[in-house]
Parts: sequence; structure tokens; C-alpha cells
Amino acid sequence: MATVNQKTMMLNHGVVVLRQNEFLWIKDYLYKHAGIVLSDGKQALVSGRLDKRLRYHGFNSYSEYFRLLGKPGFELETSMAIDLLTTNETYFFREAKHFEFLKSEFFPRQNTVRPIRAWSAASSSGEEAYTLAMVLAEHAKNSQWEIIGTDISTRILEKARKGLYSLNAAEKIPLPMLKKYCLKGSGEFDGFLLIDAALRSRVKFLHANLIDRLPEIGSFDLIFLRNVMIYFDMPTKQKLVSRIQSYLRPGGYFFVSHSESLNGMQCDLKMIAPSIYRKNDHV
Repeated sequence: MATVNQKTMMLNHGVVVLRQNEFLWIKDYLYKHAGIVLSDGKQALVSGRLDKRLRYHGFNSYSEYFRLLGKPGFELETSMAIDLLTTNETYFFREAKHFEFLKSEFFPRQNTVRPIRAWSAASSSGEEAYTLAMVLAEHAKNSQWEIIGTDISTRILEKARKGLYSLNAAEKIPLPMLKKYCLKGSGEFDGFLLIDAALRSRVKFLHANLIDRLPEIGSFDLIFLRNVMIYFDMPTKQKLVSRIQSYLRPGGYFFVSHSESLNGMQCDLKMIAPSIYRKNDHV
């Protein structure tokens, strides 16, 4: 039987209240382990996303749950908590000017001998990586291109690998590419679209924490790091850009979102258009 104190913590049919000191704890933990800065107005997001995990373990407070994080034997739970608190909003052909730039500026100057390698550094559920795949399939002079997608969320990477999306996701995909690279679901998959298997096979998704040790992924001609730095403070942004630019080949292109910039950062990248940077040829 719950104690009086436990009962006073329960509101709205059993939802546990996230106390201020608990929010400050998870805010600090997420910053240290993922580099993400939670603003003070995110208490509802934290409690909403972790409530089911408390219910699963039968806990009556977030403090009980937080004691599991980082504890030996609870690596999967720790990973799951970080996954749930990671924002994963994306869509096909987001910030389309970047893909227009590839068509008008990058592909005409492309080296036809060397395969193109592109990295979707925070690939989320895969829409950005598959958008790149469609564009490369259509315009790359060398057919031996490769795309790597990485994300901190193992849960969202599983969705990306499946390549299965709501039909609403088709709204931003140009019709010729939609017909060529997407299949309309039927039966139990009615209302969904599936990225064609041949295109899916050209995209490899890997788990990676961008502020931690990265897997061996080689070097790239194109790196997309969009809508990521808005969650980081300046020291973390600097560390992130310094690390990721080392994976960019000389003369390669680095893309951030239109709401981001590299102003004030020390790097080997030169802005050639808003949100588009180029690495020096001789680095």
C-alpha cells in the first residue's frame, strides 16, 4: 500500500510529479552524457517521455528511476532513457536549398573517379539520409556512392533501417522520386510508404554519440549536421565541430540548419552560403 507521501506525488491517475531537484539532476546527466542542454521549460517533456519507464519498474518517484542510470547491469535502461529524451523531429527534403546546392554546385564539379561519401551525422529516423540517397542516385556522376547515418538513439535507428514511414511523409518528396524510390504499402501497411530496398541498401545506420568516441567511419565529401547544435552550449558546439570537421575531406562541404551558424568558432571551414561551409583544400 502506498504511503501518504507517495500518494501526494501521484496526480492525474497515477502520473508521478517530476520535482525540481529531480529535473536538475537529469538535466545535468543529459548534458554530461549527450551534450544536450535542456531548457528550464522541459519538465513536462521529461516526465511525459519517462513516465512509462517508471510504471514499468513500479517506481513512485523519478529519483528511484534515476538511480538506475549508469548503474552496472542497467546499460540498456540507461540507453533507453537517453533515447527517449532525444528530440527526433525531421522530414524528407527538409531545408531544400541544401539539396538544390548539391545539384547546382556540387555535382557539376564532382570528381568522377572517386565515390562520393556522405554523412548524416544526426540521422534521426532516416529521412535526411534517404533524401541524400535519392539526390545522389539521381545526380551523382559516379554510381559508387555511400551514405552513413548516425544517431545517439538506438530506438530511432531501428526505425531508420526499416525505411517505413507514414504516407504523410511523402508530401515533400518530388513526385518523380516518390514513384521511383518509394513503395506504397498495402494490407497491414496501408497508409505507409517503404523506401525501395535497393536504395535502403546504400545507406548504413550506426549508433554514435557525437560528443563521445565515434566509430571508424572514414572520411566524407558531404557532412550534414543540421538542427543539432541548437541543443548545445558554445563549448560543446566548438568541441563538436572540431571533431566532426576532421572527418571531412579537403574541399568537402559541411551543412548546418538555416537557424545555425559557425560564427565565433575556430574551424577549417569557410562559409560559402548561409548554413553551407567548405573545408580548405589544403588542410
